[in-house]
Amino acid sequence: SHTGGVHSLPGASLCEEILMNKTNTPDTLPFYPPANKGDDHHGLSEALVLDWAEVILQERFLRSNYLVSPDLARRYLRVAFGKEDREVFGMVLLDNRHGVLDIAKLFYGTIDGASVHPREVVKTALSHNAAAVLLIHNHPSGNPEPSTADRRLTERLKEALQLVDVRVIDHMVVGSDEVMSFAERGLI
Repeated sequence: SHTGGVHSLPGASLCEEILMNKTNTPDTLPFYPPANKGDDHHGLSEALVLDWAEVILQERFLRSNYLVSPDLARRYLRVAFGKEDREVFGMVLLDNRHGVLDIAKLFYGTIDGASVHPREVVKTALSHNAAAVLLIHNHPSGNPEPSTADRRLTERLKEALQLVDVRVIDHMVVGSDEVMSFAERGLI
């Protein structure tokens, strides 16, 4: 129904178009899914669509270049971290004008925790020449409320990063339906 074909559609519309067309197979899709998903059947699974959505949102997030939209950050982080079945800690690395340098997933844990090492967080920030960072982790339980351990970790990382002049602008906790911001709650 679109005269420019699927390549002219915005990412979200493209996903919608693919989902609505039940005759699509991996050979007829306008782009290829992320590799190594172990999905041999010809059809679209929810996991495959979520992987595409993550790729599209990450590209938009990185293309936006500057962290000016909390909504865009939340949407990307919810997709990138919300689907994890174990706790994952990462950060968005920013320049001095909050331009996005990179997004890094640093530590993978269990269903209820991840060991986060401040030394590695500082090393990653310095290796990207980051002036600021946005800390992120998910709660596989779906509840984005920060624990006492989350608050202590945030303070520890903030202190460690301050020693090398890197600001922590926020720590977001990703749940299944929402993303909680330490900054918005006055916790940072």
